[in-house]
Amino acid sequence: MTAQTHKKTDYIAVLIAYLSFVVLGLPSAMLGIAWASDKWPSIEKSFNLSLGSVGALLLTFTIGYSLASFLSGRLYGRFNSFTLFSLGSLLSAAALLGYGILPMWWLIVACGTLLGLGSGVLDAGMNIYFAAVFDARLMNWLHACFGIGTVIGPLLMTTILSLNGGTWQTGYLIGAGAYAFVGILFLLTRSHWLNVGRGTSKEGTQSGIPARSTLRLPLVWISIGIFLAYAGLEGVATQWTFPLFNKSRGIDAITAGTWLVILQASFTIGRIFFGFILAYVKQRTLIRICASTLVVSTFLLIINPVPEAAIILLAIYGFTLAPIWALMVTNLQQQLGPLHGANAIGFMLAAAGIGIGIFPGIAGFIADRSSLETVPMILFALSIMMMILYEAAIRCKVNTNRSG
Repeated sequence: MTAQTHKKTDYIAVLIAYLSFVVLGLPSAMLGIAWASDKWPSIEKSFNLSLGSVGALLLTFTIGYSLASFLSGRLYGRFNSFTLFSLGSLLSAAALLGYGILPMWWLIVACGTLLGLGSGVLDAGMNIYFAAVFDARLMNWLHACFGIGTVIGPLLMTTILSLNGGTWQTGYLIGAGAYAFVGILFLLTRSHWLNVGRGTSKEGTQSGIPARSTLRLPLVWISIGIFLAYAGLEGVATQWTFPLFNKSRGIDAITAGTWLVILQASFTIGRIFFGFILAYVKQRTLIRICASTLVVSTFLLIINPVPEAAIILLAIYGFTLAPIWALMVTNLQQQLGPLHGANAIGFMLAAAGIGIGIFPGIAGFIADRSSLETVPMILFALSIMMMILYEAAIRCKVNTNRSG
């Protein structure tokens, strides 16, 4: 069965996909709490590391994630969707198991590559799947589920660490179990998953056109830049909000952890909200409003005029960042068509993996050598970069007639 033969929405597939994205959101948000704390056990203390050392773990994750995302168009054109979804989930489960039980930092860093591969296969594949089979409304809610995971992650880690004898390893073991559960679900529901990828036919998926053909399109390169900046905005905020307010601005650990939860909750609420209103608002207008608001909110985080109101700025930041990812993915699929679309989505997610991996590491490196107050400055720069590139994308004409 292919996407072209699909008539009705398969809500079993939708629900399992949503659950998988909840689980996908857990690890990155956990790391923001688990890495550095003045009060609780942390990865930094366990291995006697510096703030910037998180960059090594993020780098190996980025390598795995970007490789899997870059190859996703070809992978999903050759293999059954449920097979790759299950594989991605089980690889991630194995990686998080390693986080929880391995005694040496370099082994955990190595597991970052495995987590990146698993996450990239699942993330890119599900984006390709939803762009081909479902609409922007369901796509937005898919990413809202990722947001739910990023809310549950810090809540779970905060709860575990606040218990007497709680350790960050326990949080990752729970995450491993969750990934294993969804991996098994994919295998048990194999008949509910269509074969989608770089073009479909009655016989199944085709190998599609070469990646180099898609990379000739200027819109693809502009979009790579947009996703790089977007992922940096999400990754830096997720990783460094807690240390910024706990270690630099003197907010106690429980309150700072709650503020991170609120930031992640605003991502989720935004994606749910915008999923409802997409039919009534022009996508271009919505993206412009959100991008402009991000510039203003990050500037206010820098100058911090009312310290007690910073939580409001964080909520606005998350809310307005929320819809941009899903809107850009569905727009790409519409503009580039099924042949270029899957390739392009894979490239976008590879860029996102690089952004998530590189920018939080850069922020940590800079913070080590100056202060954590550079974090909102980096967010401000990335928000301007994304806004400028989106305006360039609007003006970019697309010609997809070439196939090789």
